[in-house]
Amino acid sequence: MTTFISAGECHTPGRPKDPAGTKALAILAHKSYNNLRSTGLNVHGGAVILEKGLVEADFDEMAKEGVWLVGEIGLGSVKKPEEARPMVEWAKKRGMKVAMHCGGTSIPGSSTVTADDVMEAQPTVVSHINGGPTAIAPEEVEKLINQTELTLEIVQCGNARIGDLVARKLAEKDALHRIIFGNDSPSGTGIIPLGILRTMSLIASMSNIPGEKVVAMASGNTARTFGLETGLIEEGKDADLVVMDAPMGSIGSDAMEALEAGDLPGVAMVIVDGVIKVTKSRNTPPTTRNYTIQ
Repeated sequence: MTTFISAGECHTPGRPKDPAGTKALAILAHKSYNNLRSTGLNVHGGAVILEKGLVEADFDEMAKEGVWLVGEIGLGSVKKPEEARPMVEWAKKRGMKVAMHCGGTSIPGSSTVTADDVMEAQPTVVSHINGGPTAIAPEEVEKLINQTELTLEIVQCGNARIGDLVARKLAEKDALHRIIFGNDSPSGTGIIPLGILRTMSLIASMSNIPGEKVVAMASGNTARTFGLETGLIEEGKDADLVVMDAPMGSIGSDAMEALEAGDLPGVAMVIVDGVIKVTKSRNTPPTTRNYTIQ
C-alpha cells in the first residue's frame, strides 16, 4: 500500500464530542498527517466525526483548513439518516467525501445501520458493506446494489460470505467499478497486517474475479472515489507503485495468478512520490523472482 485514508479518528483517547471539539480534532488530524511521513507513505487523516450541533458554517471553517473527509456516519452522536442528510449535503457542497457505517453496531455507542438508512443519507462510500464486523442481511445488500450507484467497501474485518456476494453480484452487473477495499482495523477484531492484500486474495480466489481487476478495484477505484491523483499508472499521476510477484512456492507464476490461487503476493518494493520506500517486505512471503536497480 502507498496511501491510507482515515474513516475518522474515533479511537482518540478522550475524543471530544461537542461541535467545537470534533472540528478541532479533524483540523488537527488533517494537518498533523500532512506533516507526518514517518513511514514515507501518504496518510489522509482528519475525517470529521459528525456530532449533533454542527451547523453549515462549521463545514466552511473545516473546508477552509483543508478538511475534506467525513468519518463514518454513526460513530458520533449523529446516527439517524434524517439528522445526517443535511450535514452530508453541506459536506458534499464543499467537495468533501462522506463515509457511512453499514451493518450492526461496532464500537460502543454506535448503532445498527440499514440499507434504507444509507439510501436516505446518500454518502459517498458505504463503509464495510460486508460488516464491520456484522453485516446487514443479503436482501439488504442487494437493495444497495440494485437501487443505488453508491460505492461499496468490502473489508477484511467483516463477513466473508457477504463480501463474496457483493463481488459476484456487481460482476454480473458489469459494475466492479463500484467496489473498493478496506481493512476496518484497528477494531475489536484487532490489528490485521496485510488486510487489503488478504481481501484482494479472497475476492480473486473465491469470487472468481481476475487478479488484474481486483488490483484495479483496490487502486484505481479508490483513487476515483476519493478524487486522488494516485492509483493509476498514467502520465501526470503520482508515482506511487507497489512491485509484487508470486511468493516462493505458490502455484501462481506471477502476482495476479497468486491472488487468483488464494495466495498473498510477495511485495518486492514500494515506491511513493517516485522514491523507493521499501525494498523488501517483512510481512509478505519472499518473491519468486529478484530484481535489480540500475
